[in-house]
Amino acid sequence: MKPKPALSLFLLLLGATVARAQAPITPQKVIALFNGKDLSSFTTWDRVHGSEDRDQVFSVVERIDDGPAIRISGRHFGGLITRQRYTNYRFVAEFRWGLITWEPRRDKARDGGLLLHCQGEPGNNEPDFRGPYMRSVEYQIIEGGTGDLILVRGYERGKPDLICPTLHTTITPGTRQWNPAGEPVLLTIGRHRTDWQHKDPEWKDVLGFRGRRDVEKPVGQWNRLEAICDGGSVTFRLNGVKVNEGRDGSLKEGRILIQSEGAEMFFRKIELHPLKR
Repeated sequence: MKPKPALSLFLLLLGATVARAQAPITPQKVIALFNGKDLSSFTTWDRVHGSEDRDQVFSVVERIDDGPAIRISGRHFGGLITRQRYTNYRFVAEFRWGLITWEPRRDKARDGGLLLHCQGEPGNNEPDFRGPYMRSVEYQIIEGGTGDLILVRGYERGKPDLICPTLHTTITPGTRQWNPAGEPVLLTIGRHRTDWQHKDPEWKDVLGFRGRRDVEKPVGQWNRLEAICDGGSVTFRLNGVKVNEGRDGSLKEGRILIQSEGAEMFFRKIELHPLKR
């Protein structure tokens, strides 16, 4: 028998409360978040059904290409969320796009994302707490824009104001493209994103978009994604290339969320590695 929705929400909030009460985990050895069999390291959330994944947005397939993988259908906006909080780690995973896309992004660029240092309860990016995501720092995964950095704003219970993380970075003057030798800026509620370094200036939100200098591989091929989280600093790498970074951010730990955002995706080899000191 499936638990009633009210009970499911209670259990989800209880789990979030327990996770907050425990100290965040700093990996001392490689932590495999996907064991190749199930989703036991994660909880699920989508804006339609909350914590009940009635439409199997998140599942495990026994074999795609040469092994098992997590399938994210993209049907509902939401996320696969780690049960534990983590800090000071290098996130490593492989992902590839599937072929299915859903409204309202059926004809838009395939879209997903990795949310780091997630704070609060699922759905808190909207005031009714039924949003798809959580306050966090996002490694954007989207055709032509994988590697963009976005601060995801969110709410807390009993507080009316939207809360935005902060992060320092450098950009090419007059643009929002990350440039390691560029102009220092503070990302916050008014300016909350930077594009990856060589994002095509003619980028369009259309299915199958490819930029002239894209590091991401074509649809159907696996990509290696890395996010180095060191205190409040983050560094994004894609297929071995550094594509974005931020320093001295206000968020330093939290849960990790892999987004569902209208496009079928597959993930495998999801690991947290200790930082090299």
